[in-house]
Amino acid sequence: MKPDRRERPLQRFSDAYLERCRALSPEDIVRFLEDFRDLQGAARVRSRLISVRVPEPLLNAFRTRSRLAGVPYQTQLKRLMQEWLRA
Repeated sequence: MKPDRRERPLQRFSDAYLERCRALSPEDIVRFLEDFRDLQGAARVRSRLISVRVPEPLLNAFRTRSRLAGVPYQTQLKRLMQEWLRA
């Protein structure tokens, strides 16, 4: 049975968590909100399949290094693209 979309889970916060939140600086709060917005915005963006020619040794090395870092190589490619655009 599907849950009713109108029903929303109730989120409860511990006193310790609320105390930590009160100690946040305005800069910390803004950083949190911007990071949260980035994460939410990324979830709604459609991806497009592309084809790129990459030398096999380079691709193999990149895949190996990504696997050793515990990151899927396509995820790492997207991260590098985003970092380059922000620089």
